[in-house]
Amino acid sequence: MSSHRPKKTVPVIAITLGDPAGIGPEVVAKTLRDPRLPKGFRFELLGKKSGPGIHPGRLTTTSARVAHKALTDAARGCLAGKYAAMVTGPVQKESLARLQPDFVGQTEFLARACGLPDDAAVMVLTDPKLTVALCTNHCSLKDALTRLTPERIVHVTRITRRYLQQRGIAKPRLAFAAINPHMGEAGLFGDEDLRIVQPAREKLRDEKIELVHAPADTIFHRAVREKAFDAVICAYHDQGLIPFKLVAFESGVNVTLGLPLIRTSPDHGTALEIAGQNRADHRSMLAAVRLACRLVSQKSHALEEWNA
Repeated sequence: MSSHRPKKTVPVIAITLGDPAGIGPEVVAKTLRDPRLPKGFRFELLGKKSGPGIHPGRLTTTSARVAHKALTDAARGCLAGKYAAMVTGPVQKESLARLQPDFVGQTEFLARACGLPDDAAVMVLTDPKLTVALCTNHCSLKDALTRLTPERIVHVTRITRRYLQQRGIAKPRLAFAAINPHMGEAGLFGDEDLRIVQPAREKLRDEKIELVHAPADTIFHRAVREKAFDAVICAYHDQGLIPFKLVAFESGVNVTLGLPLIRTSPDHGTALEIAGQNRADHRSMLAAVRLACRLVSQKSHALEEWNA
């Protein structure tokens, strides 16, 4: 009797089109036609690009509902094991908040879908040129400083370090962008760097994790030009996204860490002003799909080694 190896299941990646009023449907379509799309995966599209109430460049309640349902279905499918990962197209937060008043972003939405608090999810923007991880996401600067704690910095640093190790960097070089100008000048410009960041660094040092603390006005030059760091941990949203989008707007990827699912996304928004004009650049969406596939493959390989 001949023995046959069980046929490998082809991983399914869910791709949401985002708000169909924006460029999501266009960049997804271009990505799926791109010869650089990874082989050995099946891609399932969630959402729709046309129909009553959907108009390119104009947000409507219908387009928001389509985006919300696609996001919900993708999350449920990942948690149920139907999808190996999800790649999310861009949505319009204000539009979705009219449907779901507590909606502040897809990252937080997914944390709640997993039954976890918002801050369980860690938002990371990554590209070969720069990787940044955020300690706070979608909130005011005032709220960000309230939410920033030594514990949060430690948590984000640990998760970012594990992610980089998963990507093949054995000993990630990590840095924290100072909160205040010149790191506060010993309290002259605020004491947050002394009061919040230093205790986090000491805790991490006890775990043999070095977190360099450097002024935000030079740290990104060191990371990008001098390649001194593999990732920069940032206190708040724009502290990380301004430099990131400056160097990697066309190819950067948003990846959500800390949740029991794999989720990536392009680093841009709905771009309503060019929707429906076949002008959208799909490189960021392609990079998001490629990264999702890579993370799925790495997870599968790790499970095979564990079960060997």
